[in-house]
Amino acid sequence: MNTSPEPRPGCPVAGGSPAASATWDRFLDHDNRYDPYPLYARLRDTAPVQRLDDGAFLITGYDEILQVVHDPHISSDPLAGRDDVADAGPGLTAAFVMQDPPVHDRLRRQTMRHFGPPHHAGYIDSLRADITRTATALIDAFPASGTVDLVEAFAYPLPVMMICDVLGVPHEDEPRFHAWSMAIIAPPEATTPEEAEALQGEASAATRELGAYLAHLAEVRRGTPQGDLLSGLVNDDGAEGPMSASEMISTTIMLLIGGHETTVNMIANGALTLLRHPEELDRLRTDPSTMPRVFEELLRLEPPAQVTPKYIALEDVLVGDVTITRGSPVWVAWAAANRDPRHFADPDRFDPLRENRDHLGFGAGIHACFGAPLARLETQIALAELFSRLVDVRLVEDPPPYRRNPLLRGPSRLDISFGRVLPAATVS
Repeated sequence: MNTSPEPRPGCPVAGGSPAASATWDRFLDHDNRYDPYPLYARLRDTAPVQRLDDGAFLITGYDEILQVVHDPHISSDPLAGRDDVADAGPGLTAAFVMQDPPVHDRLRRQTMRHFGPPHHAGYIDSLRADITRTATALIDAFPASGTVDLVEAFAYPLPVMMICDVLGVPHEDEPRFHAWSMAIIAPPEATTPEEAEALQGEASAATRELGAYLAHLAEVRRGTPQGDLLSGLVNDDGAEGPMSASEMISTTIMLLIGGHETTVNMIANGALTLLRHPEELDRLRTDPSTMPRVFEELLRLEPPAQVTPKYIALEDVLVGDVTITRGSPVWVAWAAANRDPRHFADPDRFDPLRENRDHLGFGAGIHACFGAPLARLETQIALAELFSRLVDVRLVEDPPPYRRNPLLRGPSRLDISFGRVLPAATVS
């Protein structure tokens, strides 16, 4: 890692804060996963930019996060400024989410050619009927009455089926993909250095295995495209040429994992929040046209992507009244910014009618979530189908058990009870 230079005159540097570090450690503790928001508030209200004892800068304020993610001197490349790149370990560093311009811009354009405008402007909306049919089939498989784990029976399989369809992964291979995906995202769940090392080893092995699997699928589609995104990437004839093999595999892994892990939590968090607010659920049932506003407020209040730990300062950067020094890691706490009272009135209240809806639930800047249009559509359809068909639905346990991962927050299971299931509407 490069050493940090002396700070510029007039730019105070925050020293490591023991109090902030202690609060951050409490946030990372699984016992606080069910409600991390008071800890976010304590950190944000003390200072929206703080340096932790390990030298990382934690950003919790709305305006400060927008500044950071739009500053070209804050890099998204995890290898930026490193002298030990050869020892950095395997990962997804060729994916555009971990690249800076101009490489990021090229890779994102090449991927978007097969996913959305301007080349496929109606693609996402064309998936509406398939998403609805999939949601309907999953609900049809519920018992006539009783209880189900909504994560296992609905919130997980729906986005997995859809992202597999979009990318061209055969449904029969989904169990293998699920195992690889869970291993890749597991390292943040470690509670000891020994466990962290073991989980990182398993994640690296899973990344290699998944990469080899996707490389094989890509070769099968080379010259014989099948209408999926992987076919589009491997047969791309755009002006910028095709991606390299490593770029294509890294991008596909990123889309596979990102295309379902966050949406699983989005659906589960959304269902949980609506069941905690029966008056708003009744209003939604009475007027389904309000779903877009309800969704945006759900995402603001309970975003699945809570924190992004991938940024690094390439130069000294003044954020607020604090200098983030060159070479320092930067952690961006989206969930804290979504409840910043300087930007959102009464931020802890679930209010689908609020006018200010410019939340950071899908990130911001050049790395704003690539799959946001698909995630929006999937979640809105999922929640609408679920609550239009289940009668007398209730939470069995509140709070439910949560996954250990502090960065991607959602219930590990969400048991609900219901009196009966209404017939599905016909899907054209």
